[in-house]
Amino acid sequence: LVFYALCITLVYLVVERRTGNRTIGAVSMPLAFLAMAYASLSPDMSDRIQPLIPALKSNWLIAHVVTCFIGYAAFAVAFGVSLMYLFKRPGPAPSAGAMPPIETLDELTHQLVVFGFLFLSAGIITGAVWANSAWGRYWGWDPKETWSLVTWFVYAALLHARLTRGWRGRRIAYLSIAGFAAVLFTYFGVNLLPGLHSYQSMGQ
Repeated sequence: LVFYALCITLVYLVVERRTGNRTIGAVSMPLAFLAMAYASLSPDMSDRIQPLIPALKSNWLIAHVVTCFIGYAAFAVAFGVSLMYLFKRPGPAPSAGAMPPIETLDELTHQLVVFGFLFLSAGIITGAVWANSAWGRYWGWDPKETWSLVTWFVYAALLHARLTRGWRGRRIAYLSIAGFAAVLFTYFGVNLLPGLHSYQSMGQ
């Protein structure tokens, strides 16, 4: 979660640099703060360093975790931008300290989802390669694998709807929020279910 908070911060800083607007941080950085707070205060988080089990000693695992977290971070910032879109009234930004125009928020959500989708796809692929090297199969319908695929399909549906049906605005914002809800369940919820990923605590 500490790495996830770092990824959210880095994605936000890139967005701020590109847009020149800091108000997006008002909805993005609290997510990084919550991740850090959970990692620091949750009883599920151990501060003891323990040896890794053999299945975790793989460069493919590192690639899998890094790509997934970068994708999740982009989805987190897209979630924040989508919330801004839903509360923003149409019209240009009257000052540098105000929220970006509603058209900018819509396009920014799309760009963040595309970025996150590419990294999530890479994360699923590297995870499959790691699973094959660790357990001898690429896919086993483990709860976390299944929900990662569900998350992938939610964002794939968002991109498909935008590119082929021209969906914009509130529809895309709602799909972005639904996608991030799937992200949260993929990371937190499935840890309550039995599976090959059950060795992971939610604080990792």
